[in-house]
Amino acid sequence: MMVRPLLMLGIAALPLAGCAAGPDYRPSTATELGVPPAFSVAADQQAQADLQRWWTAFNDPMLTGLVEQAAGQNLDVAQAVTRLRQAREALVQSRASLLPSVSAGGSASRSEPIRGTSTQVTLPDGTVTTVSQGGSTSFSLGGDVNYQVDLFGGVRRGVEASRAQLEASGYSYAATLVSIQGEIARNYILARAAQAQLANARESLTIQDDNLEIAGFRVQAGLVSSLDQEQARATRAQTAASIPSIEASYNSAVSRLGVLTGQAPGALKAQMEAVRPIPQGPERITVGIPADTLRQRPDVRLAERNLAAAVAQIGVSEAQLYPQLSLGGSIDAGAGSVTSLFDVITGRVFASIAQTIFDAGRTRAQVRSAQAAADGAFYAYKQTVLVGIEEVENAVVALQTAQAREREFAIALDAANNSAILSRSSYRAGLADFLTLSQAEASLVSARNGLNQARSDKANALIQLYLALGGGWDAAAAPTPDTVTAPPPVSGTGTN
Repeated sequence: MMVRPLLMLGIAALPLAGCAAGPDYRPSTATELGVPPAFSVAADQQAQADLQRWWTAFNDPMLTGLVEQAAGQNLDVAQAVTRLRQAREALVQSRASLLPSVSAGGSASRSEPIRGTSTQVTLPDGTVTTVSQGGSTSFSLGGDVNYQVDLFGGVRRGVEASRAQLEASGYSYAATLVSIQGEIARNYILARAAQAQLANARESLTIQDDNLEIAGFRVQAGLVSSLDQEQARATRAQTAASIPSIEASYNSAVSRLGVLTGQAPGALKAQMEAVRPIPQGPERITVGIPADTLRQRPDVRLAERNLAAAVAQIGVSEAQLYPQLSLGGSIDAGAGSVTSLFDVITGRVFASIAQTIFDAGRTRAQVRSAQAAADGAFYAYKQTVLVGIEEVENAVVALQTAQAREREFAIALDAANNSAILSRSSYRAGLADFLTLSQAEASLVSARNGLNQARSDKANALIQLYLALGGGWDAAAAPTPDTVTAPPPVSGTGTN
């Protein structure tokens, strides 16, 4: 008979449980986010090419190997995977709140007399005797069921928030992976550029050693003053002084590559020792329209999911303003022996409803705080969108200007090389002074370094554009713990 009122109360609560407190999330429109229909710079706005493995466009097997190695070995990526796993378990916990909790327990106890437990008993024939009380054993079993009825959808909003946070963690993983890919590519370009600068400096040093020797011979022959020899010595020393700093830059880039691939700083030094040219990618790529970029970039999707989670949290807080209904029941059995344990069984059901009457405005303040957090998440989302468009446009311009500089430095290098050859011949023949030779060779060094720098800048601008367009991951679905590359097992924690 006690069950019937409880069931009636639960049935009466079902219509209320169909609604959910707080606003329903609605994706923002392009107008609300300030997305323009086209980029403001000259760019090929045809449909984007497949950017999932953009690094292969540089046609450098070592670069490809390093970038793909980072997916399973980089420690920042591994941490992102663990955060993704945590978000999945948080969703499991949120969903569990939708269902009743069931617990069971049992106990057994034994009591034995120790002192002062005997009693005197008079038998029917009048004899008085002393009887000691013996020990006793008791057993009990019990079970409890508790259920918090989600009358106003607070739990469902919590599940909604946890699901959005799980998806956000997936996009956070993708953003981390894309960032690491770009950092590896940039450091690889930096290492190859340093190798080119070292080769240029060492070649110049060899020529300047020859010039110093020639200047010494001419001073000994009385053809020129010692000024030429001192100028040659100073120029040679300045070139030699530039080599250690270039070597330091090269070492930093190679060491960084080692750490980015989850290894010791010196792990790749032998592998990188062979000199290779600066990788050069395609001259042009299609960038699509701004809306394409927003769909492709993981950081934009991350910001959107954070907004969805923040909106759901408003409902979680608002549900606390309304009554809380709890249903439950218990069943118990107890006896002095196991065989008679179920001879007597008792049960209990209960329902309780609670409503906050006064909390000095705390709950309503929590609702307003959640609303403010959602507003902040929207502004962060819009900021991420606008920054993404800005990065694409800046990368397009950087690539175009680097290509223009490369063309001009190629012309400058050809002219400076011819000038240096003519100046060197004239100096050896005594038809030009050392200052003319020194200026021509300085121009040659500058043109070589300028061309190398322009090529490096062009490669970096191309990397920047690939990243700005959201390349480097599969944008078809949110990454999940089951689809990402898991880090190696961690010994001693029982996890992997």
